[in-house]
Amino acid sequence: MDPQENYHDFTRNQTFVTLSIHSVVDTLVMTSYLLLVLCTGLWMGISIYSSNIGSSHYMGVAGIGAASGIAVGALEWNTIFALFVLGWIFVPVYSKAEVVTLPEYLRKRFGSLRIQLVFSFFFLIVYIFSRLSMEIGFGAMFLKMVWDTDIYQTMLVVLIITGTYTITGGLAAVAYVETLQAGVMILGSALLMGFAFHEVGGYQELVSKYFGAIPNKTQLGNWTAKPQCYMPRQDAFHIFRSHASGDIPWPGLILGATTVSLFYGCADQVSVQRFLAGKSRLHMRAGCLLCGYLRLLPMFLMVMPGMISRILYTDQVACVVPSECQKFCGRRTGCSALAYPVLVMGLMPSGLQGFLLSTVCASLMSSLTSIFNSSSALFTLNIYTWIRPTATEKELMVAGRFFVIILLAITIVWIPIVEMAPSETLFEYMQVLKSCLTPSVTAVFLLAVFCKRVTEQGAFWGLILGTAIGTFRLSVEFFYGPSSTCEGDRKCPMFICGLHYLYFGFVLFLVTLIIILAISLATKPIPDECLHGLCWSLRNSKQRRVALYREIRWTALSNFTYQPGMFGEANTCLWKLWELFCGLDSQSNSKTSPENRAKEEMEVTLEQMAFSTGSRDLEVLARRMAARKSVERQDKMKDWSDIPESLFWNRVVQASGLVLLVLLITAHVYYA
Repeated sequence: MDPQENYHDFTRNQTFVTLSIHSVVDTLVMTSYLLLVLCTGLWMGISIYSSNIGSSHYMGVAGIGAASGIAVGALEWNTIFALFVLGWIFVPVYSKAEVVTLPEYLRKRFGSLRIQLVFSFFFLIVYIFSRLSMEIGFGAMFLKMVWDTDIYQTMLVVLIITGTYTITGGLAAVAYVETLQAGVMILGSALLMGFAFHEVGGYQELVSKYFGAIPNKTQLGNWTAKPQCYMPRQDAFHIFRSHASGDIPWPGLILGATTVSLFYGCADQVSVQRFLAGKSRLHMRAGCLLCGYLRLLPMFLMVMPGMISRILYTDQVACVVPSECQKFCGRRTGCSALAYPVLVMGLMPSGLQGFLLSTVCASLMSSLTSIFNSSSALFTLNIYTWIRPTATEKELMVAGRFFVIILLAITIVWIPIVEMAPSETLFEYMQVLKSCLTPSVTAVFLLAVFCKRVTEQGAFWGLILGTAIGTFRLSVEFFYGPSSTCEGDRKCPMFICGLHYLYFGFVLFLVTLIIILAISLATKPIPDECLHGLCWSLRNSKQRRVALYREIRWTALSNFTYQPGMFGEANTCLWKLWELFCGLDSQSNSKTSPENRAKEEMEVTLEQMAFSTGSRDLEVLARRMAARKSVERQDKMKDWSDIPESLFWNRVVQASGLVLLVLLITAHVYYA
C-alpha cells in the first residue's frame, strides 16, 4: 500500500476519532445544561403551585367538598387548561414584548399610558379585596380554631415573618421559600389523605358512607331545618351537575369557570410573573406542565378529605342547628370550614399535628408573599414611575419595599373585617367577586393577543364598561347576601341575582368582547409596524417594531422634586444598615454612562415640555428619541428563539403535556 495513502487514512481516522470525542463531550454538556434548565422549570412549576394554593383551599375547598361534594375540585382542574394556553401562547408573546408586568404589555400593545394605569389599579384592587381577603379570612379562622390563641398576635407574627423575607429577598427569596413550602404542603396533605382514607375504609367506603353523613340534631323546639340544608347532595360525586339546580351547573363550569381560569392563568400578574423570568421556552413549558400535574392533586388532597371529615365528624362539620354550630365553631351559620382542621386534630398523632398545622401556615405564607411581591412590582413599575418619571433604580427599590409595608398594614386592618364574614359564604363571595370582575380583563387580553384590529379605545372602554356592569352585580350580591342560602329567604331581585354567577361571568365576557370589537371597528386601526411581536399573528415577525408613542399628559402632574442624596448617597451607619436590610447595593447600581444618562434626562425634559407647551416639533423630536431607544433595547435583548434547545427534551415536554391532557380528560369523564 502506498505510504501516502496510509498517511491519509491515518489522518482521516485520527480526525474522525477526535470529532467523535468532541461531539460526545458537547452532547453531555448540552444535555446537562438542558437537564438543569428542565429542573429549574420544575422548580418554577412548584413555586407557582405554592403561590396559588393557600389557606383558602385547605379551609374553603375542603369545607365546600364536605358540604356539597367533588364539584369544587373541578374548578382546580379547570385551571390546567389555562396553563396550556399560558405556556404555549401567552408567555411567548409576553416574552417577545420584553415586559415585566402585564400592564406594561398593554402599554406597548396599545401605546396608551391610561390603559396601563387603569389595569395596574384594577389588579391591586382585585388582589386586596379578593386574594388578601380570602387568605386572611381563612388563615385567621384556621389559627383561631386550632390554636385558640389571640388571632391578632398570631397573624401579626405570621405577617412579620412573611413581610421580612419578601422585603429583603424580593422575587428570588419568594420563589425559593415557596418551593420549600410547596414540598411541605404536598407531603403534609398526602399524609393526612392517607390517614383519612385508612380511617374511612377506602374510596368505596367514602362513596357509600358519605350519603349517610346526616347530623343527629336537625331541629330545635318548633324550628326544623329544611332537608337541603343538611342532606348530602345526590350528585356529590359528579362534577357535571344540573344546569338549573346544581350549585355548580355544568354549563357554568365549562364556560364561566373557564373564563375566570383564563384570567388567573394568563392575565394575572401573580401567576405570570415567574414564567416571564423563564430562561427558555423549554424552561417555561416544563414549569407549566409540573404546575398542571400538581393541580390535579387538590381533588384528592383537600376535597375528598373534607368529605371524609363529614363522615367521621358529622355533627360538627355538618351541623345545622344554630346553637350547635355556635358551640362547635363560634358561628351560627354552619361549620363546614371545620372539615380540614377537625381532621388534622382528630386523626394525626401529636408529632404530625404540628407538621400539618405548618402545612396550612406554609400555604398562607406562600400566597401572601406572592401577592405582596407581585403587587409591589405592579406599583413600582407602573404607578410610581408615572408619579416620578425621573426616579432612579435605587429609589424604585425603596418604593417597592415601602409598598409591601403598606400592604402589610392593610392586611392587618382586614383581619377583623373579614373575620365577621360567615365561613360558609366567604369562599362563595370570592367566587362571585371573580366572576364579576375578571371576565372583562380576560376579554381584553384575549383580543389584545389574538386580534390585531383591536384598538386602544376599544380595549379601554370595553374594560371600563365591563367592569362597571360587573361591579353593579357584585354590589347587589354583597348587599343582599350570598346566593346559596339553603333556607331560600333571599331578597335579591330575580332579574339581577337570578342568573347564576358563573353564567353571569360568561355573559359579561361576551358583552365585553362585543363592546371592544364594536368600538375598535369604529376607530382607526393600529399599523402592523407597531405590532410586531405583540400579537399572535405577528409573533414570529423579524421586523423591528416601531414603538407607539401616545402618552397621556398626566406625567406633567408630578411636582415632587428630586433632591441629590435623597436615596442612596448617604454614608451614615444607619443608612447602610437600611440598605443591607432592603438588599440595596451601596455602590452605584446604575451602569448608565454620563452620556446616556444625559440623553435619558433630555428625553424626559422634551416629553414634559411638549406636553406643557403643546409644541408639535418637540413632540416629534421626543417621539424619534423614544423610537431610537426602543430599537437599541430590542438589539440588546436576546429572544428565546436564540437559545438552543434539545430536540429530545422538547419531545419529552410535548409527551408530558399530552399525558397530562389525557389524564385531565379521563378524570372529567370518570367523574362526570
